[in-house]
Amino acid sequence: MRAAQTGDAEAYRALLTALRPWLAAYFRRRLQSPDTEDLIQITLVSVHEKRHTYDAGAPFMPWIAAVARHKLIDHVRRHGRYVHVELDEQNEPVDEASLGLPAAIARRDVQVLLSQLPVEQARVIRLHKVEELSLDDVSRLTGKSVAAVKVIIHRGLRKLREAVGTPRKVYEDE
Repeated sequence: MRAAQTGDAEAYRALLTALRPWLAAYFRRRLQSPDTEDLIQITLVSVHEKRHTYDAGAPFMPWIAAVARHKLIDHVRRHGRYVHVELDEQNEPVDEASLGLPAAIARRDVQVLLSQLPVEQARVIRLHKVEELSLDDVSRLTGKSVAAVKVIIHRGLRKLREAVGTPRKVYEDE
């Protein structure tokens, strides 16, 4: 993108070509619909129209992920659909070398989400879900009962689901 912003047409073409499979995977994971190809095209047009807003000093993937997320939200609002995204969904691995997507970006996104919770709630979720400690281990580390740890995790994950826009009805049935 940096090269494209300086007028390198070949770099821009390569960027758009490399983005297509990433966008396809991004939209397919979130929206099982024949509209995926349309969303890819709309997003690529948006990238073209908004490329001047990309800060060359910042990582590219968070920027393109934000553009894609906004296009998905616009699409869902227009069509009145809900998109169910699990917080702990197992996504297919991304070829980080081809896109420059470091694992640090994913860790940062988790940190941003957890920062929206009270400190102790975020700590309990981090210990159990991120560091994969057992409920007993989290209980010992925090001095809380296993039952209290379960409640804290349940309530915290519910807050996070609401923060990312998962409709309450979707996860209350779980």
